[in-house]
Amino acid sequence: MDVSIIETSSLGDRSYLISDGAVGVVVDPQRDIDRVLALARDRGVRITHVLETHIHNDYVTGGLELSRTTGAEYVVPTGDDVGYQRRAVSDGDLIDAGPILLQVLHTPGHTHHHVSYVLRETTGGIRGVFTGGSMLFGTTGRTDLLGKEHTEELTHAQYHSVRRLADELPPDTEVYPTHGFGSFCAATPATGDSSTVGEQSKTNPALTRDEQSYVDELLAGLADYPAYYAHMGVLNTEGPPPVDLSLPKPVDPDELRRRIEDGEWVVDLRERTAFAAGHLGGTLGFELSDSFVTYLGWLYTWGAPLTLIGDNEDQVADARRELVRIGIDDLDGAAVGEIHTLVAGTALRSYRVADFAALSEALREKDITVLDVRQRNEYDDSHIDGAINIPLHELADRQSTLPNREIWVHCASGYRASVAASMIDRPDRTTVLINDEFDNANDTDLTSTT
Repeated sequence: MDVSIIETSSLGDRSYLISDGAVGVVVDPQRDIDRVLALARDRGVRITHVLETHIHNDYVTGGLELSRTTGAEYVVPTGDDVGYQRRAVSDGDLIDAGPILLQVLHTPGHTHHHVSYVLRETTGGIRGVFTGGSMLFGTTGRTDLLGKEHTEELTHAQYHSVRRLADELPPDTEVYPTHGFGSFCAATPATGDSSTVGEQSKTNPALTRDEQSYVDELLAGLADYPAYYAHMGVLNTEGPPPVDLSLPKPVDPDELRRRIEDGEWVVDLRERTAFAAGHLGGTLGFELSDSFVTYLGWLYTWGAPLTLIGDNEDQVADARRELVRIGIDDLDGAAVGEIHTLVAGTALRSYRVADFAALSEALREKDITVLDVRQRNEYDDSHIDGAINIPLHELADRQSTLPNREIWVHCASGYRASVAASMIDRPDRTTVLINDEFDNANDTDLTSTT
């Protein structure tokens, strides 16, 4: 028996293919199911079952389409009123896939109906447990995604669910979570790349704290999460349509300029320093990296026309794959090529890129504004004296509060700051992007704590 990991690093999630002989079972697949199908072909298995641990809030599932494409049985926890045929499973149910046997454990907390799947050997032993958003590596799934009115109840439930897993499973049981590799579905950052139930008993707060301490700490540590989460549960409950990974239609420079002038969403995928060196005024810079889909989805006006600018078609295709994972299916086109070929008679804009050492020098020489676009908990932990803190996801609504003078923008590593710089860039303002690790600010005399 083999458990293969399908990593989606941009969303901080994992899907799994369990294979034994010619049989395959998939757990929590992402929307772009071609990766799963290719892996199944490589393993020489036929997918007989597709399992969901819960109705996901951070991505659009590929489970429904995968089950229809392969003829596999689609297994979803009971309790949610979904808009498609599936096998609804409850605590204690068994999924018999020939050589692969999985037992359902109800583990509420991340959602009300969340389940984990215990992978059993045919000899009676336990191979592992697929924990979804329950027991993660050194943390647990967040409990506030269904609304504030449910959060405290779900937090207590999460504590007992993780304890149940630890109580009922052997210490050497491998833990296979869906979330926790950078996902905002984790209550706090996860640690490590693999783990067992026994290892979690020493590090997981649900297993090392008393119940009230765990609840209080989790609630106090919950930070903001991406706005697009509000759409994921709805799409997954209704049943997502088949995925489309085809390239969007090409857009010529004149049409591109019209869209920019009309205030449409035109997103430049190029590397952040390339955008700073030369870009079309009125476009937004979202470098295509692991952070791309989270922050574009967070800031995007849901359903608005969206056009992409890329170096080449491969870059646009990669962005489309990322976007369909969160349900942004309708792209209005893309323009590719060297940026100077897309100007349509207008001049390119640019701004300076610097580091924290340069900021320290600038603050001694002139009167400037420092804009910190990290989340509030990051700012509270350590920040630059005198900096204005506006989290990136609040910047669109608060731009008018910024002073009309030179602004230096920073975050923790440069990505969020690069998006923010593109948002506030305008002809009558000097913008400087700090493309640097915030840890380097501590090597200067800039930082303090509150």
